[in-house]
Amino acid sequence: MPQNDSAASLSKRGKAKPRERALRIAAAAMSAILILGAAALAALPFIAMPMLGLTRRVAFSQVLTPEEAGLAAEPVALTTSDGLNIQAWFAPPRRETAKAAVIFMSGIRYPSVTMYFPHAAWLAEEGYASALIETRAHGGSDGERVGLGVTEVEDAAAAVGYLMDRLPGVPIVVFGVSMGGAAAVNAFGEIPEIDALISLSAYSSWPDAFTQSMSSYYGAPRIISMIEEPFAWLYMGVTFGFDKLRINPLSEIKKADGRPILLMHSTGDSTVPFENYEALSEAAPRAESFLRDGDSHLIVSSEQFMTPWEDAAYAQAILDFLNDHFGDPQPDDPPAAEY
Repeated sequence: MPQNDSAASLSKRGKAKPRERALRIAAAAMSAILILGAAALAALPFIAMPMLGLTRRVAFSQVLTPEEAGLAAEPVALTTSDGLNIQAWFAPPRRETAKAAVIFMSGIRYPSVTMYFPHAAWLAEEGYASALIETRAHGGSDGERVGLGVTEVEDAAAAVGYLMDRLPGVPIVVFGVSMGGAAAVNAFGEIPEIDALISLSAYSSWPDAFTQSMSSYYGAPRIISMIEEPFAWLYMGVTFGFDKLRINPLSEIKKADGRPILLMHSTGDSTVPFENYEALSEAAPRAESFLRDGDSHLIVSSEQFMTPWEDAAYAQAILDFLNDHFGDPQPDDPPAAEY
């Protein structure tokens, strides 16, 4: 009997060994798959961003001149603190004094800020000066890498300095769309001399926008895009410096300190999903909002982009915001500087 028991035990162990080996191989294969998957997710932003060209220098195929928009504007030279020359224009109001000066910043690939010359012409009629800047690595501005709203804060700062010299005492409003909207939020938080913010279709952070696009554009499961987000932040840190990670719209909008904010977004935006607006609005509960149904990334009707005053709801929202906070100066206010 002992011999038979021993033989049975050996037989069981012999049968168990192939099973154990199979389990070990399966575990090793699963570990390798997980490691390779994590490596692929970590590498994805570093591969996708150059492939998509989202940080590559932008040469616009469509630009406007001030004359085409009926705008009296002059080119101005701006130099950032990091030594870049920024292409910009200054447009005075069509009245003796400016209610405020609006800095325009545009998107990552389209449109050129010159496409906002009609906006500046319209606002000039309403008593507002404008400074329109092609952010770094766009159009005639220096730079080879788009900063995804982070380094563009330096471009906004150069415009703020220019306006403070040109129009001392005049309030400054920053207006940005898409990436320019994110840059405007970041500048608003970083530069206390900015008096108000108008942000159109801004993302709450670039990693949010990048990972959400994985689902909205490419159909990736939401769990995958959630896992990807830390690696998108890693990309931002490696590319722009880990000290710059603090500069993101969700953090910067919390620095409003009572300054007025207008957030504009479309509910069906397929480029920067509506949840970005929701996150920014929650972070700045006192912000005013203008929401448009459907997918309208630039907010203003495409048919009326060149005549924004004809988009009545859009135009009224902007003018109401500006006039509510920067109405006509009172008689005892100091005279405005000459233009």
